[in-house]
Order: sequence, then C-alpha cells, then structure tokens
Amino acid sequence: MSALPRPAPGFDQPLALLEACHDRVESRCVLLLRLADHLQDQGLDKDARLAARQVLSYFDDAGVKHHQDEEQDLFPLMLEMCGEAQREVLERLIAALREEHRHMERLWAEIRGPLTAIRDGGRAELDRELARRFQALYLPHIEREERELLPVAARLLTAEQLRRLGASMAARRGLRLAP
Repeated sequence: MSALPRPAPGFDQPLALLEACHDRVESRCVLLLRLADHLQDQGLDKDARLAARQVLSYFDDAGVKHHQDEEQDLFPLMLEMCGEAQREVLERLIAALREEHRHMERLWAEIRGPLTAIRDGGRAELDRELARRFQALYLPHIEREERELLPVAARLLTAEQLRRLGASMAARRGLRLAP
C-alpha cells in the first residue's frame, strides 16, 4: 500500500477524469471549512494564506473548466446519443445539474472576495456558514453526477465520442492530445 496519491486518469479516460475532479472539489471544500476554523483559532497566518490561495486557485480555474467540460461537451453529447425514451429524464437531470452549477457560482462569488483578502493578507474573516453551505451544495451534486450522470454517459457514448470529449477537455486546458 503506497502513501502516495494515485495519479489522476488522463484525457484518454475523460469520464474517470471528471470523477477524479470531484475528489479534488471535495478536498478543497474540506480545506475551505478548515480554513474558516483556522482563522477563528489561529488568525491570519502563512498557513491561512496558503489555504486561501489553494481554494481560490482550484475554484477559479479547474472548477470553472470542470463545469464547462460538462455543460459544453458532455451534456450535449449525451443528449445527442440518448433515445427518445430516455431524453425527458436526461433533460431533467441536466437542467437540475446546470441550475446547481449556477447556484455554486453565486455562492462562490460571495466566498471569493474574503478568500482573496485572506490570500493577500488583508483580512482574517471567512463566514463558516457560507463555506458550509458551499460544501453542502457540492457534495450531493457530486454524488448525483457519479450515481446518475456518469454511468449513463459510460453507456451512451462511443469510443470516438469519448476521444473527442477528452480532446476538448485537454484543449480547454491548453493541451493538445496526440492523434
């Protein structure tokens, strides 16, 4: 048993990569709550600034791209491939997930300002209840995607569509996959 974390799947396994992103979201949500507690107990210090930088970095970049991966690529591919019998259920699921994304973005906008101030050493306050609400929104969302969305995607999408999905995800991050 290794103490080292397992490497994330590559863009050649886009559905597994989306799931691995969920693990990082969960860890950043935990870090956000720990930061709120740390600030209350220890105040603004180097560790608090580092934690704020890590949370900001993830949700300002990778988190945004993750939602784009789903909304711009995965959801349309799934709708393209589903049959009529499955379409209504899938459309409702996707609509609900998109609405949750918008709610997450609104909460993130509230959290981002205080985190930026903490990162920059200018303020030592973070609303723990807001951080808890952010986590409470993300965790069931992730669970729903892993239980309801990704298994359906694995059944619907062809190998070529998965390749295109992975290539698009890589391009969004400034990478180009070998043909």
